Amino acid sequence: MEKQMAISAVDELMNTYCNACPIKKQLRSEKGKISAHKFCISECSVGLKIQAIGRLLS
Repeated sequence: MEKQMAISAVDELMNTYCNACPIKKQLRSEKGKISAHKFCISECSVGLKIQAIGRLLS
């Protein structure tokens, strides 16, 4: 995957799913920003997909 296409794919995923995510919003209000971030990078299917695309950029 070309780098520009990878960046566009991550941007599209974040705009579609992450910006208005109710789970992230709920976790931030109950447990804080760090807990919400940990959920996003370790348990969320969209977060895991973003990580996979990010590995292609390295």
